[in-house]
Amino acid sequence: MKKKLVLKVFIIILLLILVKEAVQAQTGSIRGRVFNEKNNEPLPFTNLIIDGTNIGSTSDLDGNFLFTGLQPGFVRLRVSAVGFEDKVTEEFMVTNARTANIDIAMRERQTELEEVVIEASQFQRREESPVSLRRLGISEIERSPGSNRDISKVIQSLPGVAFTPAFRNDVIIRGGGPNENRFFLDGVEIPNLNHFATQGASGGPVGIINVDFIREVEMYSSAFPANRGNALSSIFEFRQVRGDSERFNFRGTVGASDLALTLDGPLSENTTMIFSARRSYLQFIFGVIGLPFLPTYNDFQFKTDTRLNDRSELTLIGIGALDQFRLNLDANETEDQRFILDFLPVSEQWNYTMGAVYRRFRDNGFDRFVVSRNMLRNFSYKHLENDESKRRTFDYESDEIENKFRYERTSQLGAWRLMAGGGGEYAKYLNDTYREIFFNNEPSVIEYDSFLELYKWSLFGQVTRGFYNDRLTFSFGLRTDANNYSSNMANPLNQLSPRISGSYQLRENLSVSASTGRFFQLPSYTTLGFRDNGGVLRNKENNLKFISVDHYVTGFEYLPTRQTQITLEGFYKNYRNYPFSVIDSVAIGSKSTDFGIFGDEEVTSTSRGRSYGAELLYREQRFKGLNIILSYTFVRSEFDDIRSGDFIPSAWDSRHIVNLTASKKLPRNWDIGAKWRFSGGAPYTPFDLELSQRVEAWDAQRLGYLDYRRFNSNRLPAFHQLDLRIDKQYFFNNFSLMFYLDIQNVYNFQSELPPNLLRETDETGNPLPAEDGRYQLKELRNTTGTILPSIGIMFEF
Repeated sequence: MKKKLVLKVFIIILLLILVKEAVQAQTGSIRGRVFNEKNNEPLPFTNLIIDGTNIGSTSDLDGNFLFTGLQPGFVRLRVSAVGFEDKVTEEFMVTNARTANIDIAMRERQTELEEVVIEASQFQRREESPVSLRRLGISEIERSPGSNRDISKVIQSLPGVAFTPAFRNDVIIRGGGPNENRFFLDGVEIPNLNHFATQGASGGPVGIINVDFIREVEMYSSAFPANRGNALSSIFEFRQVRGDSERFNFRGTVGASDLALTLDGPLSENTTMIFSARRSYLQFIFGVIGLPFLPTYNDFQFKTDTRLNDRSELTLIGIGALDQFRLNLDANETEDQRFILDFLPVSEQWNYTMGAVYRRFRDNGFDRFVVSRNMLRNFSYKHLENDESKRRTFDYESDEIENKFRYERTSQLGAWRLMAGGGGEYAKYLNDTYREIFFNNEPSVIEYDSFLELYKWSLFGQVTRGFYNDRLTFSFGLRTDANNYSSNMANPLNQLSPRISGSYQLRENLSVSASTGRFFQLPSYTTLGFRDNGGVLRNKENNLKFISVDHYVTGFEYLPTRQTQITLEGFYKNYRNYPFSVIDSVAIGSKSTDFGIFGDEEVTSTSRGRSYGAELLYREQRFKGLNIILSYTFVRSEFDDIRSGDFIPSAWDSRHIVNLTASKKLPRNWDIGAKWRFSGGAPYTPFDLELSQRVEAWDAQRLGYLDYRRFNSNRLPAFHQLDLRIDKQYFFNNFSLMFYLDIQNVYNFQSELPPNLLRETDETGNPLPAEDGRYQLKELRNTTGTILPSIGIMFEF
């Protein structure tokens, strides 16, 4: 009894001390450098003000500046220098535990100073991409309700981005499939954004990127810069923070599903680093609650920045993951559990990307050299009745290896901004596949070994100029890609990719913009390397081509205040040469993807498709006030039907998407946020019951067969979800402690998924025997949705 009393008194005293110290400790600092983005020259006597306050500083002769004695929290800087455009930085976190470091690149004015009266806005645009470019700052990423610090979930809140209720992070933008996107980390392409990634697409349940590294995200849903290729729907640019140049810092994060450790600091006088490692404990949680599968994921990430001299910089990055997925054979008590165990394979996947970015500055521009290597290994297998003593009905192992080089030269010639360059790539694809199927009314086997070497090359250029004191801007880009896969793909004229965009400022706070372009994407390696049982590259024989899409976008942007943005955009995308599934007689881009592999089948480049719609965005960002992001997207996504010649909905035809996110900073370092999402129901294809009942057919894949004669003829109900998040921070003299409570699906909405088809069972749960060569099957309603609270703890010192 006395021991319990002493313990309670000790805890109370400790809490009082911590609260007192947290209230008194207001010693945050910011250190940084201001420079000319064209040539990296320092900008002395630059004025910097913390947005929303009167606290200011001025850069020294070397462009360096320092703020001290700051109140901890998220801040942004307003920056101005004579002869340069005013700038508002992205948000970043100030704490007492470490000095915040930020480098600020400034752009020279191309107009006379007295003619410029426009105040800098935090909603800045790029002349090359005046439409369809969205940004997210670190505070929006860190505290996005329902995202649990997962960057792959955060980007689903952006306008035009659809979301699904099936616990996946598929990136579905303006009606395009999840295989149509590309991701860059500090200029280095990373093929995989998620753990347990769908090979050939971009989906997966958990993001790989550690949010501790990210300072800003940009999403291009059209008007892609010419130095970014091989994408049809979007380009994502993830920009990372730099390590502390003064001392080492440590951050630990305990989340709902993983533990993360991050270390950053100086390696030498001119080099900083940041490194992290994460490991999940989902397998323990899933085992306790009785799920029939046990996933485990691990990842690492690092970055170093070296300032070689005043004219050159070198950045090294790395990111990788190891994912293991095994079955929990003890969880077999319910129909759902047995159904999942019956078809789900055991799998393991690992991947990594390593890259180096070297920048050399000149008087009127800079050169950028990028080299990288990435690899994915994916293997999976399934034993009959999950008995390892019985034969394997599915056995798959595949490697994707890419070695890349890219050169870009950027120059400023008066009012003209020029960018040109090229790239080369050597890629290898290996595949060893054994899969039992049912085709042409008889059991069959797909069995092949595939080895593919590809040499790819690209050339690109872009020119941008402003007119009439930059009220009117134009940008024109041209790109081509080619490779040695076939004579068609080797001809760069077949992949000529022009793009043009323009913007006109009607008033100081109102502009109209438009963009059009033709973009190309290489089909996935799983499609390129598919062979028939005779070892022939079947899709090469079918004259497989680059997929192409034409984008047409126009829109308005209105900035009623410095903190408010309203945009309206209309878009139309016209697809050609999309891979068409020979087995299923539909475009593979219109089919829904799942975990595992996508695109490993015979196809022809004969499908056409289209998506079109409009986006409305309202955004309010106030310093220490209410922040709101409200977006509505209307989208139609369709592909042609070979039977009727008409267009039919794709799996991504959700039609109506609404996202509302609101957050408010409260006194005493409390923050609260909420996100409500609505999506129209997606179409789906009903089962072919007659085919599925056949013993040979069912035994081949242990799943029902879809009736592609009625492709996407059914539609799910609409679904919606409310997520809440509460954050609390304690800032002490030498360390910081942060907590969050994240609650997904607050009102427990049950979302409908396509029904499952499974065998009838007897009273003991055993499947009924076949009669006349047919199993007895039944459809089982498939819903998802539960209140999902999670708590996170972050500590930093």
